[in-house]
Amino acid sequence: MTSRELRRHDVADHGGREIGTLKSVPVDTATAQPSLATVTVGLPTRHRPVFVPLAGARVGPGCPQLAHPRSQVERAPAIGTDGEQPAEDEAADFTHHGPGPPAGCER
Repeated sequence: MTSRELRRHDVADHGGREIGTLKSVPVDTATAQPSLATVTVGLPTRHRPVFVPLAGARVGPGCPQLAHPRSQVERAPAIGTDGEQPAEDEAADFTHHGPGPPAGCER
């Protein structure tokens, strides 16, 4: 599946618990590779987009699974609804999830 085909699909954490809906998979301009995904989390009346690292993610039958637990993704800093993130806020997005997937996750 391509990133375009995955848009609007449900996304699960490494344990299979639903997290939210995949909104987009932006490409890193330095590497031309996707490293983050934008996922909409929260209740339907109070949802917000967050960035989630793709390191350790798995795509297979069913919904894509991220390497991070649902609770961690739900606590991630929100990004602007226009998809733009001010440069001074980028560090918080990366440090929230740490250097990689938690121990015990398959790569």
